[in-house]
Amino acid sequence: MRAVCWQGKGKVGVEEVREPRILDARDAIVKISSTAICGSDLHLYDGYMPTMEAGDILGHEFMGEVVEVGREVKHLGVGDRVVVPFPIACGRCAFCRRGEFALCDNSNPNAALAEQLYGYSSAGIFGYSHLLGGFAGGQAEYARVPFADVGPIKIPAGLRDEQVLFLSDVLPTGYMAAEQCAIQPGATVAVWGCGPVGQFALLSARLLGAERVIAIDRFPDRLERARAHSFAVALNYDEVDIPGALRDITAGRGPEACIDAVGLEAHGTTVGAMYDRVKQALGLEMDRANVLRQAIQTCGKGGVVSTPGVYAGWIDSFPFGTAFNKSLRLVHGQTHVQRYMAPLLDRIQNNEIDPSFIVTHRMPLDEAPRAYQMFRDKQDKCLKVVLSPEPMHLQAA
Repeated sequence: MRAVCWQGKGKVGVEEVREPRILDARDAIVKISSTAICGSDLHLYDGYMPTMEAGDILGHEFMGEVVEVGREVKHLGVGDRVVVPFPIACGRCAFCRRGEFALCDNSNPNAALAEQLYGYSSAGIFGYSHLLGGFAGGQAEYARVPFADVGPIKIPAGLRDEQVLFLSDVLPTGYMAAEQCAIQPGATVAVWGCGPVGQFALLSARLLGAERVIAIDRFPDRLERARAHSFAVALNYDEVDIPGALRDITAGRGPEACIDAVGLEAHGTTVGAMYDRVKQALGLEMDRANVLRQAIQTCGKGGVVSTPGVYAGWIDSFPFGTAFNKSLRLVHGQTHVQRYMAPLLDRIQNNEIDPSFIVTHRMPLDEAPRAYQMFRDKQDKCLKVVLSPEPMHLQAA
């Protein structure tokens, strides 16, 4: 089969690889109908995640049709149309029983490797390095889905792939980021980064009761999308002083909640941003955290800073004294996707959300190398690429 494989820093290719097969009684094989490139895939593309190996199959946002199931998989059958969540969860450990699926104790076969870096391992993740399991991803024609009796959600007829595909990651991620803010009536929520997760964080904050949402980015097309779909106040950090603007908008109080939807490759024009770029380039710092610093500095007293943006390791010059003295609550972590899939599917079916508004490019799988470069470099106003393993004109709605 064809699959998108990591070939080194800044390079991916579509290669012929072996088709997956059932390895465990709780496995399923899914024939992929749609798969997407996530912003966190760019951290792999740019070489910031350790333990990647040439030939690793990428992708953790995918959906398709079940074509084979293991003997212990009871709630899925051949022919079912499913969306697969990016964290792999056993459903039986203490974390899974609490709904904290991204912390699953049993799904990362390389847990000892992750423990060397993080102390404890999170769940395994599709297509996201050997540190997190070495699982083949879903940017391919087929994928093996471990613990298939826990993760995938069945999709009813009548919904297009692009309406439901993002249940796999970015929609629950944006929603969880907003939910963690414990938004109260009348609250102002500021979101740094208007990529797909940021767009869904803005929209979710509105759904959860925020009176005002503020979108912060440097790309006019992304800011305009935030205005159109979330009625956001749009701030271009290349044009305005963000801390000053947030004070003005909130009458000096600062936002009640701030969301860092950027993560470890944050851009910026401040001295701190330039400091991060130099230290990261020299290998003296793993993550560029200038957005996180700014969120902590500008958040109002007693507020919440929520971080769905991916961080990989250590950061420098962390303003913990600011967070301590303002009594900020810091919340973060990989998304417990399985917890949110059913309620968000209900919202989609009830026409409360149409996630397809983030899709800007639809391309065949074979064009993945061009798609990665386009997405990374923000070419042609690229916000979200959906790849189809099948010829585009044959893909079912």
